[in-house]
Amino acid sequence: MSAVEAIAASEGGRDFIRDIVAADLATGRCTGVVTRFPPEPNGYLHIGHAKSICLNFGVAREFGGRCHLRFDDTNPTREAQEYIDAIERDVRWLGFDWGPHLYHASDHFEQLYSWAEHLIEAGHAYVDDQSPEDMRASRGTLTEPGRDSPYRERGPEENLDLFRRMRAGEYPNGARVLRARIDMASGNMNLRDPVLYRILHAAHPRTGTTWCIYPTYDFAHGQSDAIEGVTHSICTLEFEDHRPLYDWLIERLPIQQLDGSSRPLQYEFARLNLAHTVLSKRFLTRLVQDGHVAGWDDPRMPTLAGLRRRGVPSEAIREFVRRVGVARANSLVDVAIFDSAVRDVLNRAAPRRMAVLRPLKIVIENYPAGRSEELDAINHPDDAGAGKRQIPFGRELYIEREDFTENPPKNFHRLGPGREVRLRYAYFITCREVVKDAAGDIVELRCTYDPATHGGNAPDGRKVRGTIHWVSAAHAAAAEIRLYNPLFSRPDPGADGDPSADLNPASLEILQGAMVEPGVASDNSDRAVQFERQGYFCRDPDSTPGRLVFNRTIGLRDTWAKTQIGGR
Repeated sequence: MSAVEAIAASEGGRDFIRDIVAADLATGRCTGVVTRFPPEPNGYLHIGHAKSICLNFGVAREFGGRCHLRFDDTNPTREAQEYIDAIERDVRWLGFDWGPHLYHASDHFEQLYSWAEHLIEAGHAYVDDQSPEDMRASRGTLTEPGRDSPYRERGPEENLDLFRRMRAGEYPNGARVLRARIDMASGNMNLRDPVLYRILHAAHPRTGTTWCIYPTYDFAHGQSDAIEGVTHSICTLEFEDHRPLYDWLIERLPIQQLDGSSRPLQYEFARLNLAHTVLSKRFLTRLVQDGHVAGWDDPRMPTLAGLRRRGVPSEAIREFVRRVGVARANSLVDVAIFDSAVRDVLNRAAPRRMAVLRPLKIVIENYPAGRSEELDAINHPDDAGAGKRQIPFGRELYIEREDFTENPPKNFHRLGPGREVRLRYAYFITCREVVKDAAGDIVELRCTYDPATHGGNAPDGRKVRGTIHWVSAAHAAAAEIRLYNPLFSRPDPGADGDPSADLNPASLEILQGAMVEPGVASDNSDRAVQFERQGYFCRDPDSTPGRLVFNRTIGLRDTWAKTQIGGR
């Protein structure tokens, strides 16, 4: 078995991208694998980017190659150091590292400019003086060819002089552009003399005011791949129609002079489309700017920063990407697949704790006043090595308000008047009296307990049908609980127009006065825990020594879609 075949065999699942890479190595098209992840630093990464990150870094790792992180910083008016820092943080959090191979398109500006002059001298590019409106009007449509620019036949000498004067800053924004001379009648709109450079008098985060002309993405990304020795330019399907331009430029530039390596080739895969989610960076920016969310790391956002703040483990995102797989055709992924991956990872890893989100006080009348005791509680039911913890028990407790009803329906197995239930890890209790306020609202339950049922088992063998969780009123810590639901109320936000119209008004519910067991309050970790019978939660950065805030990462089961939007 060859080294390539061994790698392929050890990889649990295969896909067409990995098959291509394996074939390229086996046939000798390339002797090693170099991929790249090239985000534009104009926003935060989202769950869709995670698929590309896992694919590019994963392929490089599996085939013994390397993956570059390269910032496509060709538009200084939209880029910021904040985004650069966030992207690096997110890629590392997801479990990948680029080592010494951190690049920026701006690293290559001088080489790109030199190659633009090469195209001009070879008659493959020209300076166009048309206004943006005229260029748009002459571009044609999908059924009608475009019209040649009146400046298309300028000679190389004149074009070179104008291009150098563009670089020198002689012209204002929009006065001139450099275009490739390809074919204005091409059926591929991307080949209708695309713009390669535009004038932009704006300071760049890395190069300052050195440049006032900047390459377009279509000119920068393929050539940057060549400069860095990328062998496989893996991108999403929307760039499929750009591939002929990618190849056209590569074929007309002296890239073999760099290191003699083979030219990079572009391969496309289906992007991630997730139900109830918008992954347009432009729209996500609007959500932040218009105040619909609290920022890029709002736990309702599909950004990696938002998911991390919500308590989603990076392992769950990698597992989700693995389950979705790599395909050639676009499709809409049910959010239940994502939720399932998150639950599976958290179920294995999250320690168990108790919390009461909507407290109802109970008083155990036959438990001695002023007394308390410590009871053993397991940290994880499937991991004996996780050990046990002690939780305090006393005369006054809080239980979940929904765990009591005065008129229990047939299948209600929790607490009711005269009913006996088990308190988890503690005792059997029976409700003896319901205390109400002047408005008729229940404010307290008076109960008795059976001391012989210590640990939650009756020595006489009697059974109870309900087990409920609780916290000690004297020892519990108050907390603010933030319950998150999908940000959009329909699976295809914006299908009828603006996605803003589909924002879910119930995407956030804040509960004040929840009570958590004392061990939760003293644990400063941001890891997710399971609040038994409630779901998975993590401490939010808004927490302070005097204020506990928890985010719900995900519920124990998917009920929101059915109860809120009819399971659409």
